[in-house]
Amino acid sequence: MPSKRTARIGALTVATICSTVSAVVLTSPAEADSIRIHDIQGTTRTSPLAGQQVTGVEGIVTGVRTYGSRGFWIQDTQADSNPATSEGVFVFTSSRPTVSVGDAVSVAGTVSEFVPGGTSSGNQSVTQITRPTITVVSTGNAVPAPTVVDARSVPNRYAPTGDTAAGGSINGRTLAPRTYALDRYESLEGMNVQVADARVVGATDPFTELWVTVKPWENANRRGGTVYGSYTSQNTGRLQIQSLGAVADFPKANVGDTLKGATAGPLDYNQFGGYTLVANQLGTLKQGGLERETTRKQGRGELAVATYNVENLDPSDTTFADHAAAIVHNLRSPDIVALEEIQDNNGATNDGTVAADQTVKKLIEAISAAGGPTYDWRSIDPVNLADGGQPGGNIRQVFLFNPERVSFTDRAGGDATTAVGVTKAYGKARLTVSPGRIDPANAAWTNSRKPLVGEFSFRGKSVFVIANHFASKGGDQSLHSEFQPPKRVSETERHLQATAVNTFVKEILAKEKNADVIALGDINDFEFSKTTELLEDGGALWSAVKSLPRSERYSYVFQGNTQVLDQILISPSIRRSCDFTYDSVHTNAEFNDQISDHDPQVLRFKP
Repeated sequence: MPSKRTARIGALTVATICSTVSAVVLTSPAEADSIRIHDIQGTTRTSPLAGQQVTGVEGIVTGVRTYGSRGFWIQDTQADSNPATSEGVFVFTSSRPTVSVGDAVSVAGTVSEFVPGGTSSGNQSVTQITRPTITVVSTGNAVPAPTVVDARSVPNRYAPTGDTAAGGSINGRTLAPRTYALDRYESLEGMNVQVADARVVGATDPFTELWVTVKPWENANRRGGTVYGSYTSQNTGRLQIQSLGAVADFPKANVGDTLKGATAGPLDYNQFGGYTLVANQLGTLKQGGLERETTRKQGRGELAVATYNVENLDPSDTTFADHAAAIVHNLRSPDIVALEEIQDNNGATNDGTVAADQTVKKLIEAISAAGGPTYDWRSIDPVNLADGGQPGGNIRQVFLFNPERVSFTDRAGGDATTAVGVTKAYGKARLTVSPGRIDPANAAWTNSRKPLVGEFSFRGKSVFVIANHFASKGGDQSLHSEFQPPKRVSETERHLQATAVNTFVKEILAKEKNADVIALGDINDFEFSKTTELLEDGGALWSAVKSLPRSERYSYVFQGNTQVLDQILISPSIRRSCDFTYDSVHTNAEFNDQISDHDPQVLRFKP
């Protein structure tokens, strides 16, 4: 799948071009005099005055945005007594605003609801005033004191259930800011807010943003993150932080760091994380001392199998030495490494190239230079443009293996379109081709990576390894969606993929009940998901990440949630032995200088 970095760049481009296109005008224009901001915001997520012309809207400028969706925020100094109505609103100017923080202004314009990402995204809307006429009444005024957002003020319940008559939308629900976290944040939309001494739960990304929690105890783990452990247990304290200041001044934070002191500014909403504190004032970064993990070396009689998503690796990248160091030093040179997102020899250049031998060779040489073994490798080139990812990149899975410790059983005939089968010889299961692809003509794999399966031998025992990269979560409604609970439309494809892999594993076990089978990779779904249940169906496999304490089950950080996307699933013979160890090796996801957005996983067992 495209990395979240690549997808974000594309979405930002679209959002900038279409910032006025996604405005939703709900009613015919009507004049209204001396309207207060809380009248515009109303007690639901959409303004009761949407589509109407308003005049004389007064407020103090609390923040000015000169990039992206240009405009400024104003806040009324005459608040009403209703906690559901916000006293702040964004004024969209489209061009660089000419006002300054502290200006008292009177604004006339049209009230509208802007949906970041477009109306089809399922995102909530931002109430704003468009096509404004602005009168500066005075300058140098004190900015309204920020409303404190903390553990006491944010409810533990995340969101109300949507109205079934409105397709599950919560837009028409009267806000209950003392009951639901999303309602609390919505009731502060556009207002000056503050967090203090907030722990970082999502590292600074290339777009100069990070995530904090105002609830340090909420599903916390020992490394400082906040764990996402079920669909019904949301982390309500998460809040995205951006800055209205210079990019160079934004802190480079890792998970577990703290923004000491006050971080304050207008509360915005965007498509890349929902409610976002856009800071005029940033706390001071206090480092938490987080270090990259190193797993233990496998014993002589242990087979170490790893999965590692190297995020669109191609020969032009500068990260080969870093990936090599991670494999050699942090993963301790596993015997077998299943790599995801290996691109072809010229990366995203779309010219029909599908071979990836140069990419793999460069990585193998870097591993050797870092003091690791000279790995051998196996893979199957995909049909051009048939496996998704960056157009022209032709990502695929690749097996690296240490020939001094493990051998690969080659059986000719495997290619991009030939389905691997299972036969039986001398009482043992064997693949018809090795390496091979599982059911590549199955519609489950349309525009998605086909599983790569190989037969290995360790100390005379066969081990079947299936490298996977399931369909991404692209197209799912966000946790902060207008629709609650949000729809996870991408699951349909992953469910079909999980069923296909599970069916193949059962074919192996039907030929050899005690066969050692490992299915691993970027599953793009949680250990508690239906996708995982389908992989485990009938006891054919079991997700070994569940052998870890709940607080340690994660390989990825998304919008401040530490969560499982990468998994290693094992057949009954491996699980029954109780002689395996599992390690999610946290080398990337929690760090601002990550070389991949995924943490590698390692399984050690005695075949």
